[in-house]
Amino acid sequence: MPSLRDFRRRIKSLQSTQKICQAMKAVATAKMAKAQSVLLAARPYSRYLHDVLARLARAAGDTRHPLLAVREPRRVCYVVMTADRGLCGGFNSNLLRLAMREINACPGEVSVVAVGRKGRNFFRFRHMAMDAEFTGLGEDIRFAYAREIAKVIINKYAAEEYDAVYLVYPQFVNILVQRPIAQQVLPIEPPTGEIRSKGPEPLYIFEPSAEGVLHDLLPKYVETAVFHALLELKAGEHSARMTAMDAATKNTEDLIARLTLRMNRVRQEGITKELLDIVGGAAALES
Repeated sequence: MPSLRDFRRRIKSLQSTQKICQAMKAVATAKMAKAQSVLLAARPYSRYLHDVLARLARAAGDTRHPLLAVREPRRVCYVVMTADRGLCGGFNSNLLRLAMREINACPGEVSVVAVGRKGRNFFRFRHMAMDAEFTGLGEDIRFAYAREIAKVIINKYAAEEYDAVYLVYPQFVNILVQRPIAQQVLPIEPPTGEIRSKGPEPLYIFEPSAEGVLHDLLPKYVETAVFHALLELKAGEHSARMTAMDAATKNTEDLIARLTLRMNRVRQEGITKELLDIVGGAAALES
């Protein structure tokens, strides 16, 4: 049976852990609000760029570009995006579970590009080769980071080293839900849905040429897709960490309450035993 000193030491340790969890929750809440605002501001740009690509693809006709080339997927690349740090519940585990499910289901040869320390360490532990790795992206996601990642996959796809490229990242739905998805980014498939426009289809004049416009637009589209996925990752990470720290704080409160109850029972048992000894000694003296 633990002594009262053991109970007090354990409760003090839990109280210190509770303060740390509360501080981490407050920090994650502030960072989540900032990351969410940046993500919501970037979503319209990605959507409109998607629409512009659809219009230009229609107007360009049979114009060819390396990023539009569709080949048999003999070698597929998965860009797996995870957080650099843990303490965010099952956030990274869900992403890596989806990535392994996609990799195991792929019939061709698979290449991996790891973004984030958790994903890199996961693939290193399983001795899986990685074509590239990107870690230490920081709290503020910059477009230059996305450009570096996109440059790797664009060059390898144009050189026909990859036949398809997928981004595995968490789609930020709300604070409590981050849905892992695998999105194809290469080859670029121009949207075929209806374009949100009124009136007749406009007539586009390409200057200097349709090939030149697509040469600048398509890499930008890939870079924007990677950048958008990084923003989704960062917003989801902070949301998951805030939720995990909130749950940890509540768990420490429950543990402290249970330990306090057990400590009080042990103390009452000790007092009762001492009273019985005193009563018994007094009775022995009277007799």
